[in-house]
Amino acid sequence: MPIQEGLYPSIDENIALIKRIFPGDSTIKFRKFQHPSVKSFSGCLIHIEGMVSTETLSNYILRPILRFQMTEETQETQESQETPYMQLLMEGIIEVSELRLLDDLDGILNELLYGNTVLLLEGDARALIVVTQGWQSRAVSEPGTEKSVLGPREGFTESLIVNLSLIRRRVKSPDLQFEFMDIGKTTNTTICLCYVEGAVSRKILEDLIHRLKSLEIEALLDSGQLQEMIRDHTLTPFETVGNTERPDALAGKILEGRIAVLVDGSPFVLTVPFLFVEYFQVSEDYYSNYFFGSFNRIMRFLGEFLAVSVPAIYVSLVTYNQEMMPTPLLLSISAARQSVPLPTVAECFVMLIVFEILREAGTRIPNSIGQAVSIVGALVLGQAAVDARVVSAPMVIVVGITGITTLLNIKMKAASISTRFILLGLSSFMGLYGYLFGMIGLVVHLMSLRSFGVSYMLTVGSFKESDIRDTVIRMPWWGVKVGAPLDQAKQRIRKVVR
Repeated sequence: MPIQEGLYPSIDENIALIKRIFPGDSTIKFRKFQHPSVKSFSGCLIHIEGMVSTETLSNYILRPILRFQMTEETQETQESQETPYMQLLMEGIIEVSELRLLDDLDGILNELLYGNTVLLLEGDARALIVVTQGWQSRAVSEPGTEKSVLGPREGFTESLIVNLSLIRRRVKSPDLQFEFMDIGKTTNTTICLCYVEGAVSRKILEDLIHRLKSLEIEALLDSGQLQEMIRDHTLTPFETVGNTERPDALAGKILEGRIAVLVDGSPFVLTVPFLFVEYFQVSEDYYSNYFFGSFNRIMRFLGEFLAVSVPAIYVSLVTYNQEMMPTPLLLSISAARQSVPLPTVAECFVMLIVFEILREAGTRIPNSIGQAVSIVGALVLGQAAVDARVVSAPMVIVVGITGITTLLNIKMKAASISTRFILLGLSSFMGLYGYLFGMIGLVVHLMSLRSFGVSYMLTVGSFKESDIRDTVIRMPWWGVKVGAPLDQAKQRIRKVVR
């Protein structure tokens, strides 16, 4: 950290000071200049290589300064001032739209590290900050985690400015508000709160700002860190802070009264409050036919139920509650399990763990071979295990159904895996009673969760038409009064947090 608070009037002393702050850093570039006709008009441009636009630096800053024709009258006027030439640079020479003067050393260093150029003049203890950011960033493309057949193909990038422009393009309203702050003592990461004035709950907004300002961390590198630190409940696999890579999905959420948190350097935007039903809502539901959209959403609910329940129910029926199975099915499973050395519970645990290993391997291996490894590995290992009588064929079917249904809702992957193993463990001790007790405990746990004061299961279990129109089913647009979803969402959230 710098010892002093400001700069020196001497350029050489300021250059030495910055070199002491960044010892041995060859990416800090110093470009001294001297006006060809005025000896007293000299200075230095300081920037970080790779973070500025060299075209802006050369064509709109340095060239206008060196080519400026100084009249005798202008020179006398400037030299009579206490800090000559600085105001002249701002008003009549530099051809960049955004300029600002700073005399605080910490602020000057932050601007330098953020990709701007620092301009120093001989005899002036202030610095002129010229916005010249020009680092390379990923182009706007379709997000890989939220693909959609219908609808926009744009996704957020790692650039905060680009992400804000994507939101503004969809919500062209003066009520769209942005609030900025920096988090991280070392990284000084810029984050932005985005919301629609009039739709947002002020109580939730104040709570979110309080949580963010109370964070004391050294570094913030991604929104995932923030998601974990501002959540309401820490001992649960279910997320109480949402995230999305799609600008259209985010626009719909903030119009319903939610608050978006954008982190510079991360393509994932956080949303609060987050409700359980949002796990099952995807953008494509709102762009396709409402019959098809509702059907797909029901499939996601059913898929999640099967993903956490199939192994536990299978173990319960085979191990404890055989009388509840049809006799032909029971005989078929019994014949398939002949000579299998492992008990049903151990067999199920082993197969599920092997499946998760294959899934993780397919995710981490490069895309060109990742899917091939996961698919071939599952087929070859599964068939070989059945032929060798290590596992039974029905167990391969159970694990296959479990894995496929888990992929229906990839955002619930962590919650699904945790819940599945808990239910399986309870079923291995008490059969169907253990499974039922586990499901009751799961419902009670979900009902107890809150997201920034809002019930996690808001609208779930309600039989009001206004509540179920966008939960299990998606109502047709022609059957919804214009503005009604926004008004109802605001009323629900405000009623809960009042």
